[in-house]
Amino acid sequence: MSPETSAQTVTRVLQRVVLPLEADQDILPLYVEGAQQQPVALLAGERAHGAPADRQDLSQVLSRRSYAVRAQERTSFGTYFNAFPASYWRRWTIIDQVTLRVELTGAADLIVYRSNAKGNVYRVDSVSTTETGGAQELSFTLPLSTFADGGWYWFDVIAGESGATVESAHWEAEVPADRATPGTLTIAVTTLNRPDDVVALLGQHGADEALLNILDEVIVVDQGKQHPTDAEGFVEAEKGLDGRLRVILQANLGGSGGFSRGMSETLDADKSDYVLISDDDVRTEPEGIVRAATFADLARRRTIVGGQMFSMFDRPYLHSMGERIQPWRFWWGPVLKDSEGHHLDRESLRSTRELHRRVDVDYNGWWMTLIPVSVVREIGLSLPLFIKWDDAEYSLRARKAGVPTVTLPGAAVWHVPWTDKDDTLDWQAYYHERNRFVAALLHSQYEYGGRVVRESLIHQVRHLLASQYSVAELRLMALEDLLSGPEHLHAQIGTRLGDIRAVRAANPDSKVATDPGAFPAPRREKISRKGEGVTAPTNRLGMLKMAAIGAVKQLRPTRELAAHHPEAEVPAADAKWWVLSQFDSAVVSTSDGTGAAWYHRDPQRFRTLMTRSINVHQQVLRAWPTLSKEYKDAIDDLVGQDAWKQTFGGER
Repeated sequence: MSPETSAQTVTRVLQRVVLPLEADQDILPLYVEGAQQQPVALLAGERAHGAPADRQDLSQVLSRRSYAVRAQERTSFGTYFNAFPASYWRRWTIIDQVTLRVELTGAADLIVYRSNAKGNVYRVDSVSTTETGGAQELSFTLPLSTFADGGWYWFDVIAGESGATVESAHWEAEVPADRATPGTLTIAVTTLNRPDDVVALLGQHGADEALLNILDEVIVVDQGKQHPTDAEGFVEAEKGLDGRLRVILQANLGGSGGFSRGMSETLDADKSDYVLISDDDVRTEPEGIVRAATFADLARRRTIVGGQMFSMFDRPYLHSMGERIQPWRFWWGPVLKDSEGHHLDRESLRSTRELHRRVDVDYNGWWMTLIPVSVVREIGLSLPLFIKWDDAEYSLRARKAGVPTVTLPGAAVWHVPWTDKDDTLDWQAYYHERNRFVAALLHSQYEYGGRVVRESLIHQVRHLLASQYSVAELRLMALEDLLSGPEHLHAQIGTRLGDIRAVRAANPDSKVATDPGAFPAPRREKISRKGEGVTAPTNRLGMLKMAAIGAVKQLRPTRELAAHHPEAEVPAADAKWWVLSQFDSAVVSTSDGTGAAWYHRDPQRFRTLMTRSINVHQQVLRAWPTLSKEYKDAIDDLVGQDAWKQTFGGER
């Protein structure tokens, strides 16, 4: 324990070994690995190499807490949801040692392992049990002193001739008496026309007793026209929460408006220690929520605790391990860029080196983020950004108040990934652009925002070269609103979406047809002797050459035939600016595969938008110091409850 520990301590469970809530073979490797055909004992320091574990029979899952190990087979609990992320507990909490307790029935060998930040595996301890006719409790006291930069603890069970059963297991620690009582939480869910998803999520929350023990309330902020209260299964889900559910109807103020309403209601109720921000279109592991709250209870200082993200469509795929903001570009991205994304059904946690390093983050996506209510009371609610950058900005603001954000392995949700869509090319382009600039004005450490303005202009030129005029228009609208001052954020949060959709509707690049035969067949008046292929630039000089060629082409009249027939069909994966700039018109597939749009080059639009783009970016750059001060001076009002309550009520 840390020096602050008093003589009186109590035992707290930090993490329970759990099995899936549902009978889904795909996600079972996230909980257990069985029938591995490995030697009975691994030497200290030996790496757990080999092919992915054979698929286990779901009949071995006896309950939420118990698992049957077949005769003479080996099961590892060195998995995402059941290994213990020791380095995170060492770095961020007051815990300096843990105890593993396992109830085991039958004759078996139980072996405890640890790893380090490099992914090297070490055997720590072991015990053999005999057939006694009842459960035996095994315990191992394990120090956290060797986990400075990474590493996990876990255990394997090798059953004897009659098989064995892990009846239950958990990781616990002695904590000071003043940390004995678990903190309670309110879950704030924002939803827009996803009633079935909300009902499924509420059902998961209500099905877990450990979560219910610390749950004060679930607040669903319903901003849509399709209501969860009308969905099949709602009554049962509500019953499972036993009086803890409250649904609030509200105008569509985006994610930041919905989450801010949840924060505000939690502050007014004044009974929870934490508010958990949760998307509506997620599936959760409730044990992860309990772990996040326990971690926050035992943190050295107030800490925002977030969960990682698995893909909803490819459920063993760990999509997001941790997020950061690159300071000079002021752009978000994964902390471990080269190794982001892991299929844990193909390579286990134990054998994937990158998963053993502790990942320190700048922020956590608001698919699942636990925030201390005292932090909300001190630094305010979300910025009124509608969507995009609200989660990143909040953690940056919290860090200035001395509150770190931790993304905790073993606490996670399944969520729709962003790999199969590009929301910078649809109506959300406005919010990507404006909100990045707002966050940079507030938090960039550079006088003129580093590369932000320059990079924005570069991206603007690329959109224009690609004939993505609706995107270019929305990005200009975003910067013009930015220049109008911080007052527009609350004033327009409930109305700007209508204007954005009107701009989109007026441009052909936004008119998506889902019928594969909606457009005429491609035709070109002239084909180069070298063929139609466009080679991607491989260096900066090549990039500049392609940009120059594209810019010259934009000033030329379009071919008459291109107005009636697209010159090419371009798959979304190939729809780069240097490809699209070569055509007078092209049918371009959407990133999500649902349809395509017919892009038309318009020299007059190009000239007009290019001139506006240069002028607006020059204005932003010149005004940066003044704008930064204006937004910083307005922050307390922008995120304060009084301002938000006016916006909730539509009075502003």
